[in-house]
Amino acid sequence: MIDSLVRKHLRSFQPYKSARSETHQASIFLDANELSIGSPVSFGDIALNRYPDPYQLALRKKLAERLGIPSDMIFPGVGSDEIIDLLIRLFCEPATDRVMVLEPTYGVYRVASDVNAVEVKTVQLDEAFQIDLPSTLPAVTQDVKIIFCCSPNNPTGNLLRRNDILALCKQVRGIVVVDEAYIEFSEKALSLASDVPRVPNLVVLRTLSKAWGLAGIRLGYCIAHPSIVSYLLAIKSPYNLNAVTIQLASEALSNPDFFEQARSTVRSERDRVRHGLERISCVWKIYPSETNFLLIEFDDPQKVFEVLYRNGIVVRRRNEQRLSRCLRMTIGTPEENSLVLKILSEM
Repeated sequence: MIDSLVRKHLRSFQPYKSARSETHQASIFLDANELSIGSPVSFGDIALNRYPDPYQLALRKKLAERLGIPSDMIFPGVGSDEIIDLLIRLFCEPATDRVMVLEPTYGVYRVASDVNAVEVKTVQLDEAFQIDLPSTLPAVTQDVKIIFCCSPNNPTGNLLRRNDILALCKQVRGIVVVDEAYIEFSEKALSLASDVPRVPNLVVLRTLSKAWGLAGIRLGYCIAHPSIVSYLLAIKSPYNLNAVTIQLASEALSNPDFFEQARSTVRSERDRVRHGLERISCVWKIYPSETNFLLIEFDDPQKVFEVLYRNGIVVRRRNEQRLSRCLRMTIGTPEENSLVLKILSEM
């Protein structure tokens, strides 16, 4: 089934074999035309003059152990954004196939499709920002190769119903990509990663940018059927992840205490900020959130944005018609959150 969805010319595609793809174990490397005498800068004990492992085997093993799945089901990328782009390039023929996006949601799904000359078909989430299966399924035509959904959803903050996502996987021919960038902030969510082994057309995106606090190193990954992972490894750039990113990601995954404390703090502060906002008159509505942000509807969102900006605080404006009166605010440190509440209460 996976092979039939892949673009025809990529089914027999012969990837570039970098020098380091043959072996990463040796005492003297004279195969990759690196500068053997070393580097002008250093970073820990990483040999910066050497190319990193192109297959990131150690990192994939560490992620696999944490998730309890085989490492051949994990593909790391330069943030989730690289993986989104690669999935579109793998499955969608430009100017022929289409991508479906369930909106309002993360804008990169559309941008990556546009860059690859793949038409985007949109279906609106319902009034509760859930998948409306009766309107979504009939819209999935034969040329729709990928459906992107985000759970918890950005910018609305809510979890999509698990059964609706699995129903999509069962009833459509294409690939269903579920972006779980914020899943670790949810107190009740069960990741769909556990369903991937039995649902071959399901791809789950995860990242270290959010709950792990590593946005600066640009490390995302997906959990997918081994055949999808093998195709992604074939079409990616030879050394898509640098040695520093790989090392820092591995060190972070070995320190789960920070992760647990960080998400506990975010959850607690999310509740505190919500309760504080409920007492502020310019706030009309606070949407439920399973993420590290709140979507807030104001009577005058532009005025709120400007007042916060004049105080050195930037939040995210929304340009979707359904969310035109909303601002998205990340949960900051306790001190930052208290300042925001103070400024808003004084408006």
